[in-house]
Amino acid sequence: MFFREFPVAVRKQTGSEEVHPGAVFLNIESRVDTVRRLQRFRDGSFCRMEVVPRFFAFRRIPLHFFMEVFSMADISQVKYAHRFDQVTGSAIREIFKVIAQPGMISFAGGNPSLDALPDRQVCELAQYVLNRDGKALLQYGATEGYRPFLESLKEYIEKQLGVSIPAVLPVTGSTQAMDLLCKALIDPGDAVLVEDPSFLGNLQCLKLYQANLVPVASDEYGMIMSDLEDKIIRYHPKMLYTIPTFQNPTGKSLPEDRRKKIADLANEYGMVVAEDDPYRDLRYDGVPSHSIKYYDRNGWVMFLGSFSKIISPGLRVGFIAGDAGIIRKCTIGKQSTDVHTANLNQAIVDQYLRRNLLPEHIHNICIGYKMKMEKMLGALDMFPEGVLHTSPEGGLFIWAELPEKTDTVKLLSEAVERKVAYVPGTYFCVNGGHMNTLRLNFSNSTLEQIESGMDILNKLIRTKI
Repeated sequence: MFFREFPVAVRKQTGSEEVHPGAVFLNIESRVDTVRRLQRFRDGSFCRMEVVPRFFAFRRIPLHFFMEVFSMADISQVKYAHRFDQVTGSAIREIFKVIAQPGMISFAGGNPSLDALPDRQVCELAQYVLNRDGKALLQYGATEGYRPFLESLKEYIEKQLGVSIPAVLPVTGSTQAMDLLCKALIDPGDAVLVEDPSFLGNLQCLKLYQANLVPVASDEYGMIMSDLEDKIIRYHPKMLYTIPTFQNPTGKSLPEDRRKKIADLANEYGMVVAEDDPYRDLRYDGVPSHSIKYYDRNGWVMFLGSFSKIISPGLRVGFIAGDAGIIRKCTIGKQSTDVHTANLNQAIVDQYLRRNLLPEHIHNICIGYKMKMEKMLGALDMFPEGVLHTSPEGGLFIWAELPEKTDTVKLLSEAVERKVAYVPGTYFCVNGGHMNTLRLNFSNSTLEQIESGMDILNKLIRTKI
């Protein structure tokens, strides 16, 4: 069999014969009676054609022959899975595309401060572990995790939470922990209770697994327990997703009694609690609360943690801890996701834990974050009457509420023109609405940028109310 390109004559269904000026066909010497091939045009388009057997000569394809031409389907018409019907992509990522320009003061993201990223220390630890165990770290690893890290991680979690942990799984960022929990537990249509507003990334994760998201009402301290129990009785949820400490996007922290109540309700009604707590170490004021997991007596609470905010988001190392049976299902789900979290990254975090480097590092970064948070809170206090805001004791975010008729989505374009960005609060709300709200991040800006950017927002908002 050999191939040769040459112009071809095309017989359309009208019966007329013409040569398409851009047509190129692979001539195939063949001993079959019917040949179906793709016609390739020089403009990149394709069509399907059928060689009619009666035009064969001695069972070989002649140089010129008649073909019937059929239109090919357009790839833009591909049918995507229904799980994407309610997911349009992260609004925050889309905002980043707009604000990625010189001179922009961004309160939109949730990135750690560049000053908080310990690049030199990570470099030294990486060199150490590679010199000691480089071949093993560069090889495939176990889905269950790098063994030395499993040991130090379990000890770290139990010390942090004050409880014994049956099992732990290192994951590629705590967002993957949520994905694996959904993979293990959520069927299409399952009810999942969520704070409203809540972290956009995990709301999208739940939507991709086609969960029925049921928002729980909140007050100034977080979820209202009476509404939570009412929703449990009404919807029989399989899971509750909550960020109890310095919540994203509001910065609120659940009081101790509500944490205990959540654990009690989970045990009473048989509901898994996904306790997502990536900000708990970033406390600048007040007294730490126990985790919800601390009050868990029968394994219904799964604790999700991360080293992204306290070491580096680029390392992508997080964990999920709790019931061994659920962890096993998550491990099986992870095998088809990424096989395992990067060995080298696990080894670097392992050294942080074994050398007890985290306490001093966290203390140092909290000093800077506290100054930035207080700067932003002070600026918000100077905003016009009718502007309300949360006053967190830690974390990375502040939630603001403008007078009712203000539209922060429309306001954002004017703010960006003035080189300031934030995230409209509606994107964090399960059913939308709340158009007068916004989320502000202070961690990734300098004190000077906070002062300048908040002054710009203050003046802009005064023109709208």
